[in-house]
Amino acid sequence: MSTFIQTLFVGLRLGSIYALVALGYTMVYGIIRLINFAHGDFIMVGGYTMIFTVPAALALGLPAWAAVIAAIAVCALVGMGTELVAYRPVRKKGTNMTALITAIAMSLLLENLAQAIPAIGPNPKVASQIFAAGGISFAGVTLEYTTLLTIVISAIVMVVLFQFTQRTKLGRAMRCVSEDKEAATLMGINVNHTILATFAIGSGLAAVAALMYMAQYPKIYTTMGSLLGLKAFVSAVLGGIGIIPGAVLGGVVIGLVESFTTSYVSSSMADAFVFLILIVVLVLKPAGILGKNVGEKV
Repeated sequence: MSTFIQTLFVGLRLGSIYALVALGYTMVYGIIRLINFAHGDFIMVGGYTMIFTVPAALALGLPAWAAVIAAIAVCALVGMGTELVAYRPVRKKGTNMTALITAIAMSLLLENLAQAIPAIGPNPKVASQIFAAGGISFAGVTLEYTTLLTIVISAIVMVVLFQFTQRTKLGRAMRCVSEDKEAATLMGINVNHTILATFAIGSGLAAVAALMYMAQYPKIYTTMGSLLGLKAFVSAVLGGIGIIPGAVLGGVVIGLVESFTTSYVSSSMADAFVFLILIVVLVLKPAGILGKNVGEKV
């Protein structure tokens, strides 16, 4: 039972990180129907930003995790720059396939650009300890503070984001643009500004995910966002891409599957099970768990 409980919380911790990243995917897809494969690399940007800003935060007498504020700002700027420079011209003149290829190219560009920066380079860097060490013990199980904080912070961020999209003016504008861009324009909504804000928020979430990831795995490298981003993409598809609660559900499910597979089957099979789930979902229910198949008139 102690092993089961420990595995359960590890799965929830992983799922919380995947859900945060999946929210970025699902927000962008919900607005412009684009799979932003560069989103995983925004996590890398946030991770390196925190590595360079943690000493400054400590020097100012702030906790190490306060560096996430700078990471959110940098990731938001990178996300908006990516939309302005790469995606917006393609949206206006290109096709869906062109946009997909552009997203993959942006991912590779960010990874290789990071390696070319002397202060970063191709070698991994070790991150400082983000949260205090220690944990809570009960029934023969020790839950680290890092695990509990990851789950709690991720849950708070997800609830705040959902309420933001439901209750604020910008959130309602995002939902309107997601439903019908032309009608939103006729209602006075600036579609381009709304899309830009969506990229900023989604990229900021990637910085929070980087904080959670670094707290568990204190090693940062330029390709860290590739596999993490793919698993988050699987989470978004599983829950129903374009649906915020679906991204959360998918992330938790993938995290639990990976954790229990590692503990009870084999660690080498964990990734295989994750991508097997993607294949099964696409075959049986392409719209995802919470998604609905929508017919279109032609």
